[in-house]
Parts: sequence; structure tokens; C-alpha cells
Amino acid sequence: MIEIFKTEEGEVKKVSSFEENCWINITCPTGEEIKELSQRMNIPLNFLVDPLDINERARIEIDNGFALIVLRIPHFDKKNKEIPFITLPLGIIFNKDIFITLSSEKSEVISDFIKGRIKNFKIEEKDRFILQIFLKTAHWYLKYLKQINERTTSFEKELHRSIENEALIKLLNIEKSLVFFTTSLRSNELMMERLQRTEIIKPNPGNEDLLEDVIIENRQAIEMANIYSKVLSGMMDAFASVISNNLNVVVKALTSITIILMIPTLVASIYGMNVRLPFEYSPYAFIYIVAISFVLSAIGVFIFIKRKWF
Repeated sequence: MIEIFKTEEGEVKKVSSFEENCWINITCPTGEEIKELSQRMNIPLNFLVDPLDINERARIEIDNGFALIVLRIPHFDKKNKEIPFITLPLGIIFNKDIFITLSSEKSEVISDFIKGRIKNFKIEEKDRFILQIFLKTAHWYLKYLKQINERTTSFEKELHRSIENEALIKLLNIEKSLVFFTTSLRSNELMMERLQRTEIIKPNPGNEDLLEDVIIENRQAIEMANIYSKVLSGMMDAFASVISNNLNVVVKALTSITIILMIPTLVASIYGMNVRLPFEYSPYAFIYIVAISFVLSAIGVFIFIKRKWF
């Protein structure tokens, strides 16, 4: 899908055709759309293809008068219930006349720009637009990291009373998301450091301050992801022991109950033998046997409680 936008009177508006200083947002394009756009605007074909590869790393490339910036952005995949928090590449292709964003999925980062949620946003200010995309990406990483932390807390409560591996597997999936986030954030950081050494972004006080804010926010997201990952790893090790201990408690309780029930079963078995036994001619034999079974079971329960086996 190809959408074209332009800022008019401080608002982002959708237009029907290519205009000067417009923004072209491409989401889930077909092969025909990519070829047509490449031929029409003389954009290197690999610039339009590479950002659609889910494993594409963050990088900068310049060719034929166009610059390509690949940025790893966070994404919440509703279809993937096991690992919903992932990262995707976002391609930013531009020159002095054209500005294109390209991704394989609809992005929350780009949606904020389309819906006019970004202050002081103007499409014609391409350098500032790029840095605002970087900053909004860092903000979404921080937002998703908080959601991951909330999920971790809810799974932690399940683990306190769990004897199965389901809750532990949920934590393992969250750890995978944190690994994705950490790897992508570090890749973005290296790309931004290289961006500082190039002349792709025009050096001026406003851009330099914004780029510095971007780097700070990105580092904060990296530190937060590292902290959550370490806490989660320690938590998983601890709760693996908790699950094992919970299972041992259940087995111990069942074993204790089985032993107590064996006592009256043993007495009844003995008095079921076809040999001479005490009380066999007594009219109160059944009461005596039940009483003996009850007393012996009570003694067994007392011993178990005394030794804290129950």
C-alpha cells in the first residue's frame, strides 16, 4: 500500500498524487509496486527491497544520489501470542526532492506521524523528520519495555502457585523479546554514531540537540532492556527451583496421606485372614478393629505433624 502525505498549515494531509516536498509511506508493497516506484523515481531497487527483509540490520547506504537509512523499530504482533513483542526494519529513503518510508508491517511509529501526534512536525524539513522518527522509535521501545515488565509481574504471580512449566515458558518468550529489543537497540546505536560522522543530517543547533536527545533515549532503552533481561534471567532460575519445590510438596503430601491410609488397610487385611485372631468371637470385634485402626492412624498423623512431614 502506497500513501502520500503533505503538511499544510501544520497538519498532515493525505494527497492523491506525487507533489513537491511530499512524504510517501509504503506498507506491505507488492513486487509490482516496488518495480514501478523504482523505475518512476530512479531509486536503486535494493533500497526498496532490503527494508522488507525482517532480518535486515540497521545501517546507512548512499547510492545514485539517494540515501537509505534502515532503522530497527519495535512492533507488537497481535497474531503471535507467544512472542508478540518483536522488531522490524524501517527503511527511510530520501534525497533533496523525495522522502519515502518503507516497512513490511504497519508501524506504530509511523502512525503517530500520520495521526498528527508529533509536535513541530513538517515533512519538508527532512533532516528533522528523520531525527523525529528516531526519537519516536526510542519512545516506543521504552513504552513496550514497560508493558513487558508488567507482563513479567503478572506471570510472576502465576509462578508462586504453579507446578507446571507453562508460566516459565511465558517468561522464556518474554526473554526472547528482550533479546530482540537489546540487539536492535544496539544496532540502532551504531547506526546513529555513524550518522553523526556523515553529512547526511545537516549540522545545525536544532538538529544536533535533537540527535543528542535521540542517542540519550536510545541508551536509556538499552539500559532498561538489559536490566529487565538480567532480572528476568534471575527470576527464571529462582522460579524453576520454586516449581520443583512446589511439586515436591505435593508429592510429600500425597505420600503422607497414602501411608496413613495404609494403616487401617493393613489392620483390615490382617483380620481378613482365615486364621485364629483376637476378638474373633466377640460381638464387638468390628468396633475394636475400627478403633484400633483409628488410633494407629491418629498416632501416624501425630508423628508426621511432629516431624513436619505434613
